[in-house]
Amino acid sequence: MSPAAAWPDVIRDFERVDASVVVQAAAFPSSILADVAGRRGALHGRIAPLAPTMRFAGPALTVEVRPGDNLMIHAALAVARPGDVIVVDGKGDLSSALMGEIMSQQAVALGVVAVVIDGAVRDAEAIRELGFPMYAAGLNPNGPTKNVAGRLNHPISIGGVTVKPGDLVVGDGDGVTVIEREKAAAMLPLAAEKVAAETRRIADIRSRKALRPGWLDVALRTAGVIQEGETL
Repeated sequence: MSPAAAWPDVIRDFERVDASVVVQAAAFPSSILADVAGRRGALHGRIAPLAPTMRFAGPALTVEVRPGDNLMIHAALAVARPGDVIVVDGKGDLSSALMGEIMSQQAVALGVVAVVIDGAVRDAEAIRELGFPMYAAGLNPNGPTKNVAGRLNHPISIGGVTVKPGDLVVGDGDGVTVIEREKAAAMLPLAAEKVAAETRRIADIRSRKALRPGWLDVALRTAGVIQEGETL
């Protein structure tokens, strides 16, 4: 078998993070999931929602395109399953929009729950009105080409994070966090514990029971800011 046949540019089928994990993960902020995953997995802040109220969770369908060309995003829509999140390595290019209203309408009709693009999009107002979660690095009214080959469902790099097909992707007003498919389920109880701890902390602040974190003095001493036995 030739290398090309063994590792084709277009991979149609892949293992997705379990649907029950997606449902549970959707209840947590992207920040909580990034924290419990080791403060990693959050995409660069340039990749942001078109509206702060947008949020989603689902398995990644990964796309690699050449700058300014969206042929492979059309291919992704052709193989996407309901619940998928299309994640596009657009090389950070903002010279042409890779998606707009028409493709967003198609994504909604297909059951795609969100699109994340390290690149530009257009028709922002229409996409906001549609309510489709679209995360992008910028806007540009210029249209793309549709004639350059790319890859589908290979590992990609987007916003400083490696994303593999089937990984858990969660987005909200803060941005996007990616967690490896294999470890996603294990993050859920940790996320629940962190939410409970933060809820207690906020309650203590509001009641004035604890107006500063208990770890502050130790951290300041460790950093050499204050001396042993000293406090702020």
